[in-house]
Amino acid sequence: MAWRIDEAVVRGEIDNRTRGRVTGRLWFVGRDEPVVLELEGNCWRDLAGRRLEFTNPQPKPGALDKLAPLQRGTVGDISASRKVKVPDVPLSDLHLYYKTGREMPWHWGNALYLEWISERNGRVVIETATFDLKIVGEPAWEMSEAEEEVQRKANGAALTGFMDRLAAAAGAAEREIVDDTPAEWDERPQTEEEAEAEQARSDKLADRIEARLRKEGEEAYDRILEEEIDRLHREEGRPEPTPEQLARNAEWIEEMNRAGEEALTNPDPELEQELEFEHPLVERVTEFALQLREAAQAEGWRPEDAGQEHPVTELLDATLIAGPKLAGALNGKYWPPEIEFCAHTIVRLKRARGYLEDALRAVESCHEEKLIKPEHLGPILVKLGEFIQDTDALIAELRAKLERGTD
Repeated sequence: MAWRIDEAVVRGEIDNRTRGRVTGRLWFVGRDEPVVLELEGNCWRDLAGRRLEFTNPQPKPGALDKLAPLQRGTVGDISASRKVKVPDVPLSDLHLYYKTGREMPWHWGNALYLEWISERNGRVVIETATFDLKIVGEPAWEMSEAEEEVQRKANGAALTGFMDRLAAAAGAAEREIVDDTPAEWDERPQTEEEAEAEQARSDKLADRIEARLRKEGEEAYDRILEEEIDRLHREEGRPEPTPEQLARNAEWIEEMNRAGEEALTNPDPELEQELEFEHPLVERVTEFALQLREAAQAEGWRPEDAGQEHPVTELLDATLIAGPKLAGALNGKYWPPEIEFCAHTIVRLKRARGYLEDALRAVESCHEEKLIKPEHLGPILVKLGEFIQDTDALIAELRAKLERGTD
């Protein structure tokens, strides 16, 4: 899931007057110093060779404490050339207009799309049609159509590689990190804040591994993984584990491996039945994602040469990913989960909800560019709105259970 930070932006500037390099500064609500951009690559033709300044007429506070002050990384798609229809109602209310058949109020605006892949924070996106935009000075150089095509393919390849390997890196990292103390159950359930911090720690590690894999190659994975785990431990001020702690950890890992082998050899019928449980919301979202892909192919919503940035591709990918994300939170356990798993489940549900929100934004772009007929687009909006509402209801239920402090 991308960091979407446009609402918290006060003002900013990006500069691509040097070929192959995009620099910039972003000022946010509640932060005195700007976030600095140092990115490899170029903007699209409309901004290539140019310096762009922008301001947000209505900035809002955002949870950006973990956004690194120096953003080094790779350029994604950067453009301000699209004219789009901007709804005059909140995005969360769009499905209500389709559901009731009412005409939605729109106005035309310039859309800014600023995307990069950061070594510290992964994929970061500013996507908005409400900013005031201004090109400053004369262009230092011009990009040809052929050069832009090469840049777009490079952007798509970088993003595809990032998304494909992120989950694998995160999973491997979680398996490799073993606490310096023996694993024990806490007497109190984990809070949502603690679960978020744990997930953020895992995300940070995965992002760093991904950034280095792009530069050093996948053959260096084992070395990179070990070095980044050590680096994270040093940043957290962890002391070097003693030989006794290492021995206890090794003993615990061996015990878990034995338990896993025993479970495979002599499976528990009751546990197998529990693991087969599939939550109804997972079934609905997964089935919807498959139907959407079939409809896209049958109706020709997406051209054969469409890249990762194409709105239909974003819609299909976001809905397809939302299903497994929900499954990770909901499947294999009866609802609601026991209280010690509530916070972790909330965090996973929030990640899944983010992909559903990405799908909603993609639907808006599909509408603006007339890529999908209204008779198809309306039901899609209604379904996505329902999925988000159902996810919010599950999150609220778990938060209430944590607040009660009892099962």
